[in-house]
Amino acid sequence: MSKAGNDAGRREMSGAEMVVQALKDNGVEHVFGYPGGAVLPIYDEIFQQEDVQHILVRHEQGAGHAAEGYARSTGKAGVMLVTSGPGATNAVTPLQDALMDSIPLVCITGQVPTSLIGSDAFQECDTVGITRPCTKHNWLVKDVNDLSRIIHEAFHIATTGRPGPVVVDIPKDVQFAKGIYTPPQQAPRTSYSPKIQGDLEQIKQAVALMANAKRPIIYSGGGVVNSGPEASHLLRELVDLTGFPITSTLMGLGAYPASGKSWLGMLGMHGTYEANMAMHDCDVMVCLGARFDDRITGRLNAFSPNSKKIHIDIDPSSLNKNVHVDIPILGDVGRALEDMVRLWRATAKADKSALHPWWEQIARWRARDSLAYKANDDVIMPQYAIQRLYELTKTRETYITTEVGQHQMWAAQHYGFEKPNRWMTSGGLGTMGYGLPAALGVQIAHPDALVVDIAGDASVQMTMQEMSTAVQYNAPIKIFILNNQYMGMVRQWQQLLHGNRLSHSYTEAMPDFVLMAQAFGAHGIRCEKPGELDAAIQEMIDVKKPVLFDCRVAALANCFPMIPSGKAHNEMLLPDEATDEVVANAIDAKGRELV
Repeated sequence: MSKAGNDAGRREMSGAEMVVQALKDNGVEHVFGYPGGAVLPIYDEIFQQEDVQHILVRHEQGAGHAAEGYARSTGKAGVMLVTSGPGATNAVTPLQDALMDSIPLVCITGQVPTSLIGSDAFQECDTVGITRPCTKHNWLVKDVNDLSRIIHEAFHIATTGRPGPVVVDIPKDVQFAKGIYTPPQQAPRTSYSPKIQGDLEQIKQAVALMANAKRPIIYSGGGVVNSGPEASHLLRELVDLTGFPITSTLMGLGAYPASGKSWLGMLGMHGTYEANMAMHDCDVMVCLGARFDDRITGRLNAFSPNSKKIHIDIDPSSLNKNVHVDIPILGDVGRALEDMVRLWRATAKADKSALHPWWEQIARWRARDSLAYKANDDVIMPQYAIQRLYELTKTRETYITTEVGQHQMWAAQHYGFEKPNRWMTSGGLGTMGYGLPAALGVQIAHPDALVVDIAGDASVQMTMQEMSTAVQYNAPIKIFILNNQYMGMVRQWQQLLHGNRLSHSYTEAMPDFVLMAQAFGAHGIRCEKPGELDAAIQEMIDVKKPVLFDCRVAALANCFPMIPSGKAHNEMLLPDEATDEVVANAIDAKGRELV
């Protein structure tokens, strides 16, 4: 933008006006928030305009997760607005969740007047100090003339490089003060300049290594999704060109289609047998936008022991952090994939027939059918519930969110994702209560889409109050609860590791979810028989209002396959092997410590 253009946009306004104007100038259409004394000037400005719609949540944690769902499904920054003190501290969980899962989130908090900071004033807390470890960056704005620049900067930092959350803390007197508003600059601040383009020589080395691989695998993560739709297209092109098998982390699902012939399924603790065995036995691993976290690697000193590793990531701190790699490439995964595809077409002379023995081995692993489960005509198996949900929704514009636990893993295993940005789940932090408000955010962003939260009966109660928000804003989210009467994953580990002593993992006062739905003004459905499930799911889809679906599933079903903590990929347990005795013997003392 020219200097003249900047001058033309500069004008005097209050700090509160600046906040709203900066939101407009950064393309924001929706804000999720909850008012309080320290942000009333901003709320007064929101009231007097119509360009930015405010969604009134029932708890600040819900605002953060809704903004996360909004961001993950659109690729744009999600925005939340909360008051000082408890408003800010209630935002910490979604901020940390967004940090670990690389979600662009702009959190605007109110603060007590600058003259009262440090005096233990009413609803005061050290917001900047509290949120420093769980944000990419944060600011306490003490001069109204800095406010607009800082907000623009906040959006830039949240959405570039490795995306993540930022906080702008604004004292109340700064909101009232008059100052000069400055429109967004084209040139970002020089002190923050993430490296986007990967080193071409390193990419050439990677392509040469890939061309000579006999047992290769592509391991994709959430960075492919974050890079944008073009990165997913390039990933699919690379898989087709090379003939390599591909697996994915929990956060990377959908970047490559689940129906693709090279797809091995998700890898990691509850990944497929073929994905984990291929990771263990590969000779060349191409890691794209993933961070080698503990749920993926299993025992580090036994992780893919005989492979050469290529790692592309935009976050320099992720390279060689958990796993030493042979070719680290710093840059945006989409840009690197563009170079990789171009170089492969120009120089690689790989013979796909050389991969036939590798694919034959993968076929033998696939034949184990690691996601199989024992069907039951009398009770709904949770895996069957997910499969039927998938079959009845796969042809629609469907977005899936989840809570955290067994149901989350079953959803990742049995719901086939064909596109990126259709899968919203809490990966790194594992936040129970994430799915319902995330579904709300997705539905606000995509009002005509079918948005389903695959939930657990324990997790969903943590943020259940956001059903009221969904009803208020006519957001017809579908909450599909796999109700087993337990904190399922907690109970599973207690069964396998703690002598089946089910310490406080059973909910003895479970609410009636159908009556609860009615109390919120939503629609309630209960289903207990497999033969009635399809009709009940269709009813859920057809109802044009928020739904709580109480799907009663087998109470004691366990989630397999699994790699016990402290074990390697080739030591995973399959459903037909997973007796209590076998599991107990497979998990040693070190594994118990790591759970």
